[in-house]
Amino acid sequence: MDAILKIDSVSKRFGGLMALSDVSFQVTRGQILGLIGPNGAGKTTMFNCIAGIYKPTEGSILFEREGRHVEVGGSRPEQMTQMGVARTFQNIRLFASLSVLDNVRIGRHCRAAQGFWGAVLRTRAQKAEEKRLVDQSMSYLDFVGLGPKALDLSSALSYGDQRRLEIARALASEPRLLLLDEPAAGMNPQETASLVDLIHAILAKGVDVVLIEHDMKLVMSICQHLVVLDHGVKIAEGGPREIRENPEVIEAYLGRGAAHA
Repeated sequence: MDAILKIDSVSKRFGGLMALSDVSFQVTRGQILGLIGPNGAGKTTMFNCIAGIYKPTEGSILFEREGRHVEVGGSRPEQMTQMGVARTFQNIRLFASLSVLDNVRIGRHCRAAQGFWGAVLRTRAQKAEEKRLVDQSMSYLDFVGLGPKALDLSSALSYGDQRRLEIARALASEPRLLLLDEPAAGMNPQETASLVDLIHAILAKGVDVVLIEHDMKLVMSICQHLVVLDHGVKIAEGGPREIRENPEVIEAYLGRGAAHA
C-alpha cells in the first residue's frame, strides 16, 4: 500500500521516562488512521514527534516527498509545515483577540511569496497577494462552515466552532497530512456528527488524516485503521472490529481481567 508516513521503531525518552518505546506503523493514503489508547499512552508525544516539536530519541520518521520517503525526524515545526504536515491541538490554541478570518490568514501566511520588504513598502505585488490571502482564507472558512462568522472575534465562537476554526487554520497551510488531536473533545452529539462529515470532506480533498480521539463511537465509525498505544508501547493495530475485540485493548481501557469478564 502507498504510505505517506512511516513510523519506524520510534522511541522518545524524557530523562528516565520512556514516553514512546519502539513504535512502528504507517499512514496509508486515502485512509483515516486513529491513534488511540488510555490517558498517558503516548499519543500526543507521537504527534509532537511527527510535527517536529520533539526529536525522537531513537528510530525514524519518514515522510513521502516527490515519490520517495525522506527522514524528517528532528525537523523543526516550520519545516514540517512547509513539507505539508499540519496539526490541531488537544487544548484549542487560537488568537482570541483576532477575528475568525485573521486566525486563518495567519495559518495561510506560510504559503505567501512576498517577503519582508514587500510588506514594509506595500508594493503592488504585496497588496495583490494580501487580497489573495483573504480570498483563500475565506474559502477555508466556507469549507468548514464559518464563512458568515469571518469578522467575529474567535473568542466569541462556540466551543465547537472554535474547533472548526482551528481545523480551517491548519488546512490553510495546504497540508498533505493533517493531525487532529481530540477534535471532538467538548462537542455535543450534533457537533460531533457535523465533525465526522467535515473529516470525510477533508479526506475527499486529498488530505490524509490521523486523529487522536477518546470518543470510541466516533473512532470506530470513521477510521479504517487503528493503532493502539499503552504506556508508550504499541499493543495492537488493525481494523475497527479487530481492535474492538482485542483482549489487550480491552484490558488497557477497562483494567486487568476485563477481557475475561
